Amino acid sequence: MSLRREKYNNRQAYEASPKWRIEKLGATRGACTIFLFCALIAIAPAQTFHTLINFDNADGARPAAPPVQGPDGKFYGTTSDGGANALGTVYKITKTGQLSTLYSFCSLEKCGDGANPFAQLLLAIDGDFYGTTSDGGTHADGSVFKITSGGKLTRLYSFRGRSFGEGAFPNGSLIQGTDGNLYGTTGGGGRSRSGTVFKMTPVGKLTTLYSFCAKIHCTDGSEPDAGLVQATDGNFYGTTIYGGANGEGTVFKITPTGRLTVLYSFCSETNCTDGENPYAGLAQATNGDFYGTTIAGGANGYGTVFKITSGATLSTLHSFCAEANCTDGSTPTTGLVQGTAGNFYGATLGGTNNEGTAFRITPSGQFTTLYNFDIPSMGFVQGTDGKLYGVTAGGGTNDLGTVYSLSVGYGPFVETVPTSGKVGTTVKILGTKLTGSTSVSFNGTTATFTVVSSSEIDATVPTGATTGKVKVITPRHKLSTNVPFRVTK
Repeated sequence: MSLRREKYNNRQAYEASPKWRIEKLGATRGACTIFLFCALIAIAPAQTFHTLINFDNADGARPAAPPVQGPDGKFYGTTSDGGANALGTVYKITKTGQLSTLYSFCSLEKCGDGANPFAQLLLAIDGDFYGTTSDGGTHADGSVFKITSGGKLTRLYSFRGRSFGEGAFPNGSLIQGTDGNLYGTTGGGGRSRSGTVFKMTPVGKLTTLYSFCAKIHCTDGSEPDAGLVQATDGNFYGTTIYGGANGEGTVFKITPTGRLTVLYSFCSETNCTDGENPYAGLAQATNGDFYGTTIAGGANGYGTVFKITSGATLSTLHSFCAEANCTDGSTPTTGLVQGTAGNFYGATLGGTNNEGTAFRITPSGQFTTLYNFDIPSMGFVQGTDGKLYGVTAGGGTNDLGTVYSLSVGYGPFVETVPTSGKVGTTVKILGTKLTGSTSVSFNGTTATFTVVSSSEIDATVPTGATTGKVKVITPRHKLSTNVPFRVTK
């Protein structure tokens, strides 16, 4: 059980909140083995579903976010429970399902290293992974950590909550800004105990950029539980679950110096047809607009997919439970991932008979249900082999969660770390079967490069490069990034 739940003074209020409904729905669906013993309904043709790992508590339990692909081609993730101390782990897994537990949290006295990591890991420019724990740390308000691919963990910071004006309970993932610093949010703490936005150097120096609920009635938002996205304008964009003009959450913009602007307050339309409670963060599309989800509201009360411009114009693209028996899903708690052909992919906790779904939606709003299954997915990423890789918080042979892969017919591609940089910057290009590559180009400009391994190329952003896709020619394929690499000045 998460330590964080014990911190709520009013348990009834917590159990009435969207967070509790999500936790209960996602983690206690029942002892059903998602892809082994339960009926799995394929919606689209030519798809292959494979369970890679069934967690057994000793190696972790209840993963709450999908893993990320590392430079070595393996995937790295966290579990919120289980491990040697029953308070979460960091794990590594191959594409064939070989799992290694890299670290068990609460290995230090009084959980000084952190406990209960809920967020996805960040693969940073230095090749290490950075993450957050919702609980634990020196002050029991959560922590930020760095971990190598070999499992060496360094605690970068322990949050100290309201008594020091800092945040507490960081549930969202970190991002690395174009300045090399880490940026994130906390769901609690800050001057009003309603969450913060923070900046942190890679060595752990914290700056609180904003404390939410600074305005009367929290019109500036409250409890940002998801991570941020840095847009092409250099500002950061995110969501709060609560607060805003109507108390049902916001979309906000914040500058690197901490000036916050509320772009939209949900439930601004009659019966909240525009959505309520955006639990996940945003993704910026190649067209410059932002895409996200809400867990409630919409035309049917079960959540939405929305688009919002930087000028604060919001459009509802899909209202869930629009189809008979909710075959399109309900309660989308995960953020959207932009993948092949510029489309977005996401997951829901509910659907037919309260199972989850995997879906695809185009930037213009064309919606397709990819899969209906009998235990909710906690989201997924697209690996460079084209497959989707995700986790479930429950289910599996031990009802403690799984890691899975889903092939939907997409081919391989490459991705860059980071996704933007100046001319002369060294960029990691991640892919599959890169050995023997003969060419790397940035929007048509040839770059110098070194093939590090079959899954990594190191390249230098060349003089004359402009914003656009990175392309790699291998002996087998002509590969391209899904999203443009942004050349900065």
